[in-house]
Amino acid sequence: MSNDDSTQGQLTRVLARKDVLALAFGAMIGWGWIVLTGSWIQSAGSLGAITAFLLGGLVIVLVGLTYAELASAMPQVGGEHVYSYRAMGHFASFLCTWAITLGYVSVVAFEAVALPTVVEHLFPNYAVGHLWTIAGWEVKATWVAVGVAGSVAMMWVNYVGIRTAALLQKVVTLLILVVGIMFITGALFEGERATMEPLFNVREGVIGGVMMVIIMVPFMFVGFDVIPQAAEEINLPFREIGRVLMISVILAVFWYSFIILGTSLMLDPEALAASSLAVPDAMQAAFQAPWAGTLMILAGIAGIVTSWNAFYVGGSRAIYALAHSGMLPAWLGRLHPKHRTPTNAILVMGLLSCIAPLFGRPALVWLVVAGGLGIVIAYLFVAISFVVLRRREPEMERPFRVRHGKLVGALSVILSLCLIGMYLPGSPAALSSVEWVMFAGWMLIGLALYAWSRARYGTAYSDTMMNRELAGADPYPGR
Repeated sequence: MSNDDSTQGQLTRVLARKDVLALAFGAMIGWGWIVLTGSWIQSAGSLGAITAFLLGGLVIVLVGLTYAELASAMPQVGGEHVYSYRAMGHFASFLCTWAITLGYVSVVAFEAVALPTVVEHLFPNYAVGHLWTIAGWEVKATWVAVGVAGSVAMMWVNYVGIRTAALLQKVVTLLILVVGIMFITGALFEGERATMEPLFNVREGVIGGVMMVIIMVPFMFVGFDVIPQAAEEINLPFREIGRVLMISVILAVFWYSFIILGTSLMLDPEALAASSLAVPDAMQAAFQAPWAGTLMILAGIAGIVTSWNAFYVGGSRAIYALAHSGMLPAWLGRLHPKHRTPTNAILVMGLLSCIAPLFGRPALVWLVVAGGLGIVIAYLFVAISFVVLRRREPEMERPFRVRHGKLVGALSVILSLCLIGMYLPGSPAALSSVEWVMFAGWMLIGLALYAWSRARYGTAYSDTMMNRELAGADPYPGR
């Protein structure tokens, strides 16, 4: 398939290098750094928190390398869906893709809750009109309205075309970078080395403190995997797809490390303990002006938008890929005749995002944690696919070829298993019973749809569609 192929039945290759980089980097930075940086420093110490992100980032880099090679070798929509099918077959491909779809849906739904929550920091007490209470959380009408409005706006952006989504992503990511550079520069000039003490949390134990932060690191880097999902819309030499993916991960490692450094330079332990949003408070301290803190909150809102937008792209393409290959109902695999977007899949994502605020914040936290398990399961499937295809198809063209593939593959499998272990009983990040019910419910819904689709289309149909994709042909000629 040519690099500029845009025939009638296909997605179009329009994303340039900056678009792809903004898509992945914006997905990874999100809103979490605004809320959690203070607790990271308190848990591990300033240098301990930075160490945790460097070590955790190394894990993600290793997993990312397997993605980078496979994405350049098989630049088709769906990413993990294609790799796991080629390596392990029909059912494994469905499980892998449906699991990561839960992760994408959970993030899209949660951002619809994050937006009205952060608006409260700009307009205190704006939430009025009590609707009901869920898990002790009072759901209010104006709060829900902000979340639904944001969901509809993001759905429209993605509906009208990948170009619109990419433009939004570039502009908003640039805003975040500008504010972040302002903050880091100000902290380096105005901060004091003494405020960084303690460098490590000796009271909790150096290793224990670092581990308390490391278990959060994989969740903060979720998003680089959006690149493989949209691979069929990337207009780059295939080798560059792998390179851009790795650059985005490395940039995110530096971003988190420097944000921690800047915050610890500006806020001592007492100030951190008293702060609800440490990074905006540190920004205000660096410039000694309230507007600086507000600007950082706006950067946090921008992070919500970039993450929201990117996971709309990733989730809708994963659903489209499953439907396109006969593993979900066919209507989810339709493209808009003008915009060339998987419109029905986007509408499903939008519907789920619109109803999310009705359940309040606690319920959506449960969903995000359950979705995290789905994402790391997909990481494991991709790592196994990398190992299997290196052994079974050593001559397959790999424009971005990872050095020391056997070692990288083995480490990626082991580390992915460790990530999954973090969700199991006995781990500090273990899923609660409610979260297990959510995860199991999602998988059962998927299996029911898969069984219906298999009965309706048969695996032979799916195999034909997937083989046409892998061969670079249009699965629906003349459509």
